[in-house]
Amino acid sequence: MKVLKFGGTSVGSAERMQNVVNLINDGETKIVVLSAMSGTTNSLIEFTNYLRNGNVNGACEHSTFLQTKYMQTISELYKTQEGKAAATAKVNEVFAHLRDLAQQKLSDDLEKEIVAQGEIISTNMVTFFMQEQGIDVKLLNALDFMRLAVNGEPDLEYIREHLLPLLDADKEGRIYITQGFICMNHEGSYDNLQRGGSDYTATLIGSAVNAEEVQIWTDIDGVHNNDPRVVEGTSPVRNLHFEESAELAYFGAKILHPTCILPAKLTGTPVRLLNTMDPKAEGTRIDNNLTRPGEIKAIAAKENITAIKIKSGRMLLAYGFLRKVFEIFENYKTSIDMVCTSEVGVSVSIDDDRRLDEIVAELQKIGTITVDRNMCIICVVGDLDWENVGFEARAMEAMKDIPVRMVSYGGSNYNISFLVREEDKVKALRSLSASIFGTNK
Repeated sequence: MKVLKFGGTSVGSAERMQNVVNLINDGETKIVVLSAMSGTTNSLIEFTNYLRNGNVNGACEHSTFLQTKYMQTISELYKTQEGKAAATAKVNEVFAHLRDLAQQKLSDDLEKEIVAQGEIISTNMVTFFMQEQGIDVKLLNALDFMRLAVNGEPDLEYIREHLLPLLDADKEGRIYITQGFICMNHEGSYDNLQRGGSDYTATLIGSAVNAEEVQIWTDIDGVHNNDPRVVEGTSPVRNLHFEESAELAYFGAKILHPTCILPAKLTGTPVRLLNTMDPKAEGTRIDNNLTRPGEIKAIAAKENITAIKIKSGRMLLAYGFLRKVFEIFENYKTSIDMVCTSEVGVSVSIDDDRRLDEIVAELQKIGTITVDRNMCIICVVGDLDWENVGFEARAMEAMKDIPVRMVSYGGSNYNISFLVREEDKVKALRSLSASIFGTNK
């Protein structure tokens, strides 16, 4: 069995919903995870903002505009009166529920229940449409099995125990539809899978049912080996290791969040990124295999980085100095990306400078501080185990004409990172691509 996930744009209109149904209706049994229609979640968040400001009438009026959008989609999607009637009744029921919720005092639990209604509507609409087409489909309520443990993380054992009985083993070719993103917490209240959302739902389900493959359908052609906006001749990466995927995710690659891919990694369930606009494209497969050891897969960049150097003679042959440095960043809830050390200094990079002034003030108590803004991390990703000789030389040679503020290697077997000025980003990407992949500068 495969698990397929489709995001908001994939079900963002009547035509898109029809395309999804055509794609999944191939006679094979599968579980399909759907997000809310594009724009719905933002509209529901705006609905809660009206309530937060005490404007119940404004919230209800706003919900009417959203309801009208759904009614238009219903008129375009269904061909029979039965289908239109079923979908209309469900949409009216949900919006009546929203208006009832608007009369209650807003709380975190209530807000999460409100936002969850988008996925409830989209999955019901697609299910009704498939029933209208005579397709064997069953709607699974994610709230019946998707649950968080006391620590706020998904309870995979609970998910497995409550999901498997809902699947009919004797129903060949049946398609199961369920909601992404939404879940219940350990207290039985509405909650959500914040990081990765519906992608997380899909990998959790894939792990729970021991799926053959989890497919994440988006509107891009997998992962590219460099940024096609600045480098000509880029090409899709067809295979990535889970660790390589995690490295690229930080740099904004159109890829799964490392947290939501963890269930698939732990169970060895392959994940494939596919393009709804080009269903025949191979996409990018992510798994635990290294197809070609020593291969460099991709280059990525992240801007708006700030570098901080802490220099202190007290660091020489001393213990506890780095702990003091890292505790300052911890106290201000600011994560560190790159770290480089010497005997008398340490340099770190951060991508969140909202508390920079306070951090610098604290650091000045233990050393001399230098701050470099408008920096960019360039990351080379692949099987870069230290015993795979030669890749460092190729990367360093490509960067020979570019001022490099920091170099980080050894924390992972899958990346080597360079910190450069933002103004040198394009030059660095093109030079590395030419050296590693043979593309034109």
